[in-house]
Amino acid sequence: MNQKQLHMQPVSSRYLEQYNALLRYVFQVTDQELSSVGWQEKEFIRAKFPTMEKADVIGWFDRDTLVSQVAVYPMQARIFGRTYAMGGLTGVGTYPEYSNLGLMHKLLEQALTNMRARGQYLSYLYPYSIPYYRRKGWEVVSDKISYVIQDFQLPKARQVPGYVRRVKTDSEALNQTYARFAQHTHGAVLRDELAWNEYWLWDPDDIMAAIYYNEQDQPDGYVIYWIANEVFHIKDMIFNNETARAGLWNFVSAHFSMITRVEGSTYTDEPLAFLLEDASITETISPYYMGRIVDFPQFIAAYPFKPDAVDRSWSFTLTDPLLPWNQGSFRLTISQAGRGRAVPIPGPCPDRVSIQTMTTMLMGYKRPDYLAKIGRLPTSEATIDMLEDAIEQQTPYISDYF
Repeated sequence: MNQKQLHMQPVSSRYLEQYNALLRYVFQVTDQELSSVGWQEKEFIRAKFPTMEKADVIGWFDRDTLVSQVAVYPMQARIFGRTYAMGGLTGVGTYPEYSNLGLMHKLLEQALTNMRARGQYLSYLYPYSIPYYRRKGWEVVSDKISYVIQDFQLPKARQVPGYVRRVKTDSEALNQTYARFAQHTHGAVLRDELAWNEYWLWDPDDIMAAIYYNEQDQPDGYVIYWIANEVFHIKDMIFNNETARAGLWNFVSAHFSMITRVEGSTYTDEPLAFLLEDASITETISPYYMGRIVDFPQFIAAYPFKPDAVDRSWSFTLTDPLLPWNQGSFRLTISQAGRGRAVPIPGPCPDRVSIQTMTTMLMGYKRPDYLAKIGRLPTSEATIDMLEDAIEQQTPYISDYF
């Protein structure tokens, strides 16, 4: 191959079929997998078209053939009560004959540069390889807990003041229920049409939803599910309070005579077993989404630290494998009101922190004390105590898939 013929450029909708062909090849999406969720090839392409129209897609071309690509979705995420513009990285792939040429490294650099220009100072992705994305500056920021509950382990019905109503998955009521939940949920993606489209893309045609309404007829949670081969599959369950949780599990348990077990997923750091009378269920925890701070000073400028009676500061050297503006020494100052400011300072500092560690700490996935114990946060005990007091204690909830 003649590398001089390779060039990077935006990928317009004109290249949609090539974009999808590359995705299918890299991720080995077969015709059988498409048909299992009711897709035909042309329907899949049509479904991707409006998404691609809204995304920032860039790729490497060999003449007029797309050989490597990334896509960034314009999204928003709630971080400790603040809304951040977020770049959702997806569609990452390179044909194997073009691997080891540094194409993806340069695409990711450009994608992150574009995110910064658009004010997207935070990025999420679902990793196909955690080690690969760690080397590029992303870090694990959320978990997924999968569980299996036998029919005899289902919780007994509890009296609740509200009621459950089944709705269609394209119902505006379902969207409103999630929007109400996401506004107060740390880490949650604020779903627009693009995000909902991706959320549903690979689900079976017979997927269903049920909403719990409280006594004021306000939606306080939902369960998204399907039933197959006597198994109640839960894609997701969200709730704003314990009453809504109980009401939704009443609904699940009402299927007792139809099923032999429940299989599902939850995206919090709270295992389900402790909440059940029979806690001897099977649960498996695994890393889910990764995050990355795109522009550290700008991220800090909007970040809500906890207030305190005194001003606080910390000087350190930040490392980033890709982005020069995240490299060097900074002084982080936090006002009594909890407003942060990160200013570059000259010279190296004794404390040296990676952008990966900074991301997972500020996202609340891992606490400063734990990161210090495992050698990821080499600083004084006084600084660790300050960071513990300054950073909110809540782990991210991310149930999206893109």
